[in-house]
Amino acid sequence: MYTHQMDVVTDGVPVSEAKKAIIMLHGRGGSAENIISLRRQLKLDDMAIFAPQATNNSWYPYSFMAPVSQNQPALDSALETIAGVVAMIESNGISPENIYFAGFSQGACLSLEYVARNAKRYGGVIALTGGLVGEELMEDNYQGDFAGTPVFISTGDPDPHVPVSRVKESIAVLERLNAFVTFMVYPGRPHTILAGEFKLANEHVLS
Repeated sequence: MYTHQMDVVTDGVPVSEAKKAIIMLHGRGGSAENIISLRRQLKLDDMAIFAPQATNNSWYPYSFMAPVSQNQPALDSALETIAGVVAMIESNGISPENIYFAGFSQGACLSLEYVARNAKRYGGVIALTGGLVGEELMEDNYQGDFAGTPVFISTGDPDPHVPVSRVKESIAVLERLNAFVTFMVYPGRPHTILAGEFKLANEHVLS
């Protein structure tokens, strides 16, 4: 079922036959296989699925709210990995408006960071507990026009890794770039994914 290519696990419809594709990014300590397992809860039946595997199961070493310099060169390398997967998908004839992104925790942060730096009309973005990266957000990094791309972002309150304040700052950036953001905070939720989050992601991004 799984095939590996440049540390990317693939699943779903073969990309040569698919009309849509999704890039799924695992969290710190996670794996490509366990983020792909979320396909059981998400509506991905008609998609080619790509899940890059981070070196040592981590995309960058420190908190996503550490100074960006502390997370280099890993952060840039992770963003380049995503760009490479996007290019591979596009080379198979799938345009950006049919490319989706989904991530949990560190993978959610990385998903948002990539799309905000390369804003255009994508299929949609699912950021399960995440926000944009950096000690402070560098507005100049975020360019382009999402043209109404649907984005779903969730977090717990309090979440041990992702403060609600950063999620709200991130939403402001995404909306400035014309994303259509749906946001949900779950009081007292541990650092995990609830069934309701999948439901909202399916309704707002994948329907």
